[in-house]
Amino acid sequence: MANNARSSKGQEPCLRVIPLGGLHEIGKNTCVFEYGDDLMLVDAGLAFPSDGMHGVNVVLPDTSFLRENQKRIRGMIVTHGHEDHIGGIAHHLKHFNIPVIYGPRLALSMLTGKMDEAGVRDRTTLQTVGPRDVVKVGQHFSVEFIRNTHSMADSFSLAISTPVGTVIFTGDFKFDHTPVDGENFDMARLAHHGDKGVLCLFSDSTNSEVPGFCPPERSVFPNLDRHIANAEGRVIVTTFASSIHRVSMILELALKNGRKVGLLGRSMLNVIAKARELGYMRAPDELFVPIKQINDVPDRETLLLMTGSQGEPLAALSRISRGEHPQVKVKTTDTIIFSASPIPGNTISVVNTIDKLMMLGAKVVYGKGEGIHVSGHGFQEDQKLMLALTRPKFFVPVHGEHRMLVQHSRTGHSMGVPVDNTLIIDNGDVVELTPDSIRKGDAVKAGIELLDQSRNGIVDARVLKERQQLAEDGVVTILAAISTDGAMVAPPRVNLRGVVTTADARKMSLWVEREIKWVLENRWKQLCRNTGGKAPEVDWMGVQREVEVGLGRRMRRELQVEPLILCLVQPAPGGTPVYKGRADAEPDDRPAPRGRGGRGGGSPYGRRNGGGGGTPAPVRNNQGNGRSGSATPAPVRAVAATAVVEKVAPQPVAEKAAPAPEPEMPAGRTRRRRSAAS
Repeated sequence: MANNARSSKGQEPCLRVIPLGGLHEIGKNTCVFEYGDDLMLVDAGLAFPSDGMHGVNVVLPDTSFLRENQKRIRGMIVTHGHEDHIGGIAHHLKHFNIPVIYGPRLALSMLTGKMDEAGVRDRTTLQTVGPRDVVKVGQHFSVEFIRNTHSMADSFSLAISTPVGTVIFTGDFKFDHTPVDGENFDMARLAHHGDKGVLCLFSDSTNSEVPGFCPPERSVFPNLDRHIANAEGRVIVTTFASSIHRVSMILELALKNGRKVGLLGRSMLNVIAKARELGYMRAPDELFVPIKQINDVPDRETLLLMTGSQGEPLAALSRISRGEHPQVKVKTTDTIIFSASPIPGNTISVVNTIDKLMMLGAKVVYGKGEGIHVSGHGFQEDQKLMLALTRPKFFVPVHGEHRMLVQHSRTGHSMGVPVDNTLIIDNGDVVELTPDSIRKGDAVKAGIELLDQSRNGIVDARVLKERQQLAEDGVVTILAAISTDGAMVAPPRVNLRGVVTTADARKMSLWVEREIKWVLENRWKQLCRNTGGKAPEVDWMGVQREVEVGLGRRMRRELQVEPLILCLVQPAPGGTPVYKGRADAEPDDRPAPRGRGGRGGGSPYGRRNGGGGGTPAPVRNNQGNGRSGSATPAPVRAVAATAVVEKVAPQPVAEKAAPAPEPEMPAGRTRRRRSAAS
């Protein structure tokens, strides 16, 4: 693989920089540096799911490129301990080893807990670094850690020396000249590298649209003090647990105003414990009260510090807003302070939480006008100062959505970086750098991985689409009794859950009969074969898929809905009396178009495992539901959808008049077809 040190345009040696996450988005910041046989990772973060990602807990970058090249990974650099920079490392270590991870003490302490929980502590070695430390990674990378200022303590920018020149990788930063912990941005080292010559700057773009300098962290102190001092009853503060400077100020204000502190939320408890243990946060033990005893403290002497600033459904404040927390109930004398701003995509959740708290009678303090939150990411003037100090030959804006990258590139142009020396890239793009050029090389695979609530199970695109169908259009289950002679031996039972439809039960049952009849008349020979025994071997899974395809097409055309359809076949022995259904007596005026195919036709709704010999349990008739109904009045036993759906990739069937299949989107809501022609 040494030829990867060569440019895709020729044989000139080059440095390749490959972002796998963090571009055209907020979160999951992950970047790879490649030269010769050496690969070096910088950060490996996570993002949180968007609307429509049902049951998804965490979003990670696709690491196929790293898995394919894992023998070339020489090490990882961690810039700081925020989840969008370290949250994916423990999961990745389950799939490939990382020889050594270098990072600041606080970040590695937090990472250790994640690795122990995931059982991957033995898959790497952790090496703590400090300001101006230099580490060697592989044969070609030498990395200097430059202290910067951010919303989290112990944060660094990087000066990466390579055979083609020095690259500055800023990480998350702002220029805070009065930092809470007294650790100033090491601007002298940035200027030093600028004087020596910086080949390329990869710089944080998050607040590139905001003019001016980012306010210092200390600017929120007097405003928080005012609200806490004036509160008549309890004070409830929510913020990011990892914003250690902010949390330190809140604890200081609680002590100043004579309030005991109760902590809620697992991450809040863990981060404060780690920060106190390592000396990043100073607070006396007597300041804290166990949450189970907090109600024994007078309201005027209580401050609750908790997670939930982003409206996360399971976070402490969200549960309190719904009245679901066992220890804390909202009181009309409470003052609730949101010392955080919503991450893009979380605004609706945050607003809903605020509304619920207000409806319960609490005073809620939030918004930019209150001066209770400042960003940890530099504004335009911070970004200009970074460009002025480093004076890069080439410039690549990173860490932000597309419009942020574009605006940051314009800022670079205003600071003297030529347009031709600036690249706006996406995840998977390859930046090829030589001493005299910058260009895009051949891209690598860069998608997403979705983890469920356990953070262990992968939610693939097919499973996500099935969940979206369940959420949007419900589910239809069919129980069909078919003999090995290829005949229906009982009326099919149809059950609808969550399906809004104008079709009555009689029509739905008739449609199902027609689809089964069509399959038995047109596909039976392809779906069974004579093995020389008494009964033919039937591909019952193929029969089920064919029925699902036909009914799904008909429901799209007739009702403009796309429910998840699950057909269960109950095999019957040959010679069983044939059921003469209504499909024979009532001809289909508008037959659903069907294709021709062989054994094992496909379905857009997935496939179930196993042979056809099993007898599935019948489906329960659903009565009394205003949104869904049953096509048969006789009650039968229920069967859970999870008992019959198994995760096997679908095999498409050739369908002459079926609409073109939609791509399975890994995120967001599926687009519905509404055309009558479909």
